[in-house]
Amino acid sequence: MCTGLLSCKQKQQVEPEYPFNDPSLSVEERVNDLLSRLTAEEKVGMMMNASVAVERLGIPAYNWWNEALHGVARAGAATVFPQVIGIAATFDEDLNLETYTIASDEARAKYNDAMANGYYRQYYGLTFWTPNVNIFRDPRWGRGHETYGEDPYLTSRMGLAAVRGLQGDDKNFFKANACAKHYAVHSGPEPDRHSFDVTVSPTDLWETYLPAFKTLVTEGNVQEVMCAYNRYEGAPCCGSTKLLVDILRSRWGYKGIVVSDCGAIDDFYVKGRHETHPDALTASKDAILNGTDLECGSSYRSMIEGIQKGVITDADLDPHVGRLIADRIELGMLDPEDRTPWKDYNLDMVCTPEHIAHSLKVSRESMVLLKNEGNVLPLSKDLKKIAVVGVNADDSLMLLGNYNGAPLKVVTILDGIKAKFPAAEVNYVEGCKLVDGYVARLRQSADSRQVNGGQPVPQPANLEPWKAPENFDEVVAQVKDAEVIIYVGGLSPNLEGEEMRGVVYEGFKGGDRTTIELPAVQSRLLAALRTTGKPVVFVLTTGSTIGLEKDEPNYDALLVAWYPGEQGGNAVADVLAGDYNPAGRLPLTFYKSTAQLPDFEDYDMAGRTYRYFDGEPLYPFGYGIGYTSFSYGKGKLSKSSIKKGASVKLSFEVRNDGSKDGEEVAQVYVRRLNDPAAPLKSLRGFKRAAIKAGASRKYEFTLGPDAFSFYDSSVDDLAEKAGDYEILFGSSSSDKDLQKLTLTVK
Repeated sequence: MCTGLLSCKQKQQVEPEYPFNDPSLSVEERVNDLLSRLTAEEKVGMMMNASVAVERLGIPAYNWWNEALHGVARAGAATVFPQVIGIAATFDEDLNLETYTIASDEARAKYNDAMANGYYRQYYGLTFWTPNVNIFRDPRWGRGHETYGEDPYLTSRMGLAAVRGLQGDDKNFFKANACAKHYAVHSGPEPDRHSFDVTVSPTDLWETYLPAFKTLVTEGNVQEVMCAYNRYEGAPCCGSTKLLVDILRSRWGYKGIVVSDCGAIDDFYVKGRHETHPDALTASKDAILNGTDLECGSSYRSMIEGIQKGVITDADLDPHVGRLIADRIELGMLDPEDRTPWKDYNLDMVCTPEHIAHSLKVSRESMVLLKNEGNVLPLSKDLKKIAVVGVNADDSLMLLGNYNGAPLKVVTILDGIKAKFPAAEVNYVEGCKLVDGYVARLRQSADSRQVNGGQPVPQPANLEPWKAPENFDEVVAQVKDAEVIIYVGGLSPNLEGEEMRGVVYEGFKGGDRTTIELPAVQSRLLAALRTTGKPVVFVLTTGSTIGLEKDEPNYDALLVAWYPGEQGGNAVADVLAGDYNPAGRLPLTFYKSTAQLPDFEDYDMAGRTYRYFDGEPLYPFGYGIGYTSFSYGKGKLSKSSIKKGASVKLSFEVRNDGSKDGEEVAQVYVRRLNDPAAPLKSLRGFKRAAIKAGASRKYEFTLGPDAFSFYDSSVDDLAEKAGDYEILFGSSSSDKDLQKLTLTVK
């Protein structure tokens, strides 16, 4: 089997001839040799995502655009893990490292098979445009479910684990490329992203919007950074001197590839978008000279004309093409097939039972139990009649989120409940669609065309808008005899997501939401179910916060399941039955209502997220309960004061006071005192650990200079600040769940 950049036939022709194919030479020597052989036109052709072949040198085409947001996407069968917001809810770095290691295993297997068959098409390469480490600053943003939530530290740590899992730890080759996106200050609104201009305070820039990118660059050695669609301080992000040159390259020392978001260079000059440049040539020149090496798009073709006119030189392209060549070398694409550690990976390693079991594990860990009034959960397996209501209960595509692969099998929530309670009569009633006027539609992307063993998903027969009924008397009549009612509702990737122009319903616009309340028809259905007098369990499928203040009286238990992946139905059923004790925690603040939110288009962090919101949320960031209870012992700091540059250790014990084994996510926050510009508190550590019933476990954290670093205008960057601090530790971000110790940094 021939793998790598050169096909078998091409290797026979050129292997003896060119130094750039010689593994004994340094990467720099190989890059310089190949650069010296390329024409200007060939260089330009290699600077777009659909990189052209250079047949005279035996270099085939390569498409840089590949996706692996939560498993390899759009490349046939693959294991599909929960959507990223659900992964964030696990608060488990080690688990995330394993998840993306599995994803890169499957990626290498698919790549090897593709190369063996001369298949160079999009989505079968090794350069993955993930993770999305934008901050989910406002729950109305439709793409927020692709992120690790609202907190910079949680995003940094979970994103770092994803990068390490994808890129591997081999000394000679990268297993795959990860990509930190979308750089920077990017989180909606979706309909305006091609024209939106963002200006934020230096404090918000450095303390909120940049930390995750810095971590992935400086600690993770991430190999790609994707510049965003929007403008920042008037300049398109893909042409921003401040973002790309001053910060990314100069301050952080980034040596890797900068790739544009798809069509972002077009936005520089297309009418109705940014219109900062007159044409493709000036736009491309600015993007390139500011460090955007690779364009997802085709505006860079104008560089041929630019070189002919002397607007840009052949030599100007060399640093950018050089980075692209180096990347392909470091992925093993120019080396003999037997040199990489993954040469024997094949399709037998895709969707293995072990990988599917891991997807179930992640899904279980992502489940967040927020309410359990009267201990209605877990449900008895002796139940005789269970009513399952809600369109999402039997929706397989909902489970998969977006940017997803095609699993061999999907277990819906209805399937999982039926399997878990075989002795019960399970009565399923759709009840209502997700929103009044809803039109069923398939997401038009390669990843959603086939599920369940590769069988085509049928196009819905009825595309007429669904009209909500005036009452739900018929539904109530169908479920009133059940011993418990499980309502599965919320949102769907068909309602929230990336630039969804056709989605215009009450509360929704173009992929975003205009309000965060549960759609009115679902709220009315919940109220109707409550009239039965039977216990109501609300399984909430969503990628975001839902404002449930007015709905809280209408259910006894609330389980947030997110978009839980291919094994989501089994994971939900395991939690409902008590076979798994939930321990997920909210990576987002669950506000009571839209009224608690600032203007969506305002990127100022004031009033946003647990770090700056001083109101009372419905459920706070970091919150979650289970089927046992934990108590925190008295904490201890190794020192009561430290000098700048030093570290302090925090330790405390947590006891499982209940009768069930469980896991506790201990969280550590820092509050800077006497500084009104500082956040109310900032997450600086978290650790998920299992504790047996009646047992205790010691948690230990080391807080270094980064824990006490905030924006300093004298250096226009983060800097450790002397002063008095509170070190807070406990089970959520809420003050009532935290104990505090004091520390002075001198």
